[in-house]
Amino acid sequence: MSFSSAAKNELCRIPLQKRCCMLAELAAFINLNGTILFSGNRKVRLYLTTENASVARRVFKLIKNLYSFHPEIYMRKNRRLRKSNIYILTVSQPAQAGKILKDTHVLYINEYHNIDIYTGIYPRLVESECCKRAYLRGAFLSAGSISDPEKSYHLEITTNNRKYAGELSQIMQFFDMRPKDVERKGSYVVYLKESENIVRFLNITGAHGALLELENIRIRKDMRNNINRIVNCETANLEKTVNAAVRQIENIKYIDECIGLNKLSPSLREIAELRLKYSDASLRELGQMLVPPVGKSGVNHRLRKLERIADDLRRKGEGKGEI
Repeated sequence: MSFSSAAKNELCRIPLQKRCCMLAELAAFINLNGTILFSGNRKVRLYLTTENASVARRVFKLIKNLYSFHPEIYMRKNRRLRKSNIYILTVSQPAQAGKILKDTHVLYINEYHNIDIYTGIYPRLVESECCKRAYLRGAFLSAGSISDPEKSYHLEITTNNRKYAGELSQIMQFFDMRPKDVERKGSYVVYLKESENIVRFLNITGAHGALLELENIRIRKDMRNNINRIVNCETANLEKTVNAAVRQIENIKYIDECIGLNKLSPSLREIAELRLKYSDASLRELGQMLVPPVGKSGVNHRLRKLERIADDLRRKGEGKGEI
């Protein structure tokens, strides 16, 4: 099961309690996945579709708990996706469909006394914070998805209405989320990218199990990234140390070939002989072998002197006298 499906299944198990919140959640589903069929004498029918069985049961329970009736439910195969079923919930009685659409403020009587569809999110429906939470939950169950957090952090809700997309973004912003929107193939997508935004969305809508799973994945990814950074840093430092040691040994051997190490001052000869003998030793370890011991900076200073001597010899040829 995908992470997105698991999150939806969890949301579908949240108990149905307050009537106002149930209406808000149902309204979101109608706004995004509902089809209204008009016939003569202001008669309407309502069709709701989903590919998720848990979501279909959720919508069925919402209508049943809110009213004394329940929708008819049908299932048919999705011709585009052979493994997927489409669940169709139908409220075919005009009086029942009209009652639902009026209560959810999807339909209203306009100034010309005709039935019209409210194309946005009716403000009174989401006045309270609890109803805003319920509406976001319904919107996600209807037309939302989350990518696998192991691969990327992305949550989106798709609508075919620009005004609706803007109002949905405003509800997310109320909860300190930072949504963005984009037009895609004639639809409008409201999406969240940062993991903190998605964690907040899951918390607000009630998907606490999915939230914990995402946090665990995020911790594992952060740990892997930190380990990789440490390994890369240590590898780079090791390469730098090895390259420096190779260069130091080449310089010392060149000096020995040109003038002999016995031409060096005692302090430089001592560090040169130790570096040749202990090619893998760090500067600190070399310093501890000297008599008396010398710090890392002191060892580095002597090796730099040897490097300058070697460079001078390469430029000028063989030197004379003690250096």
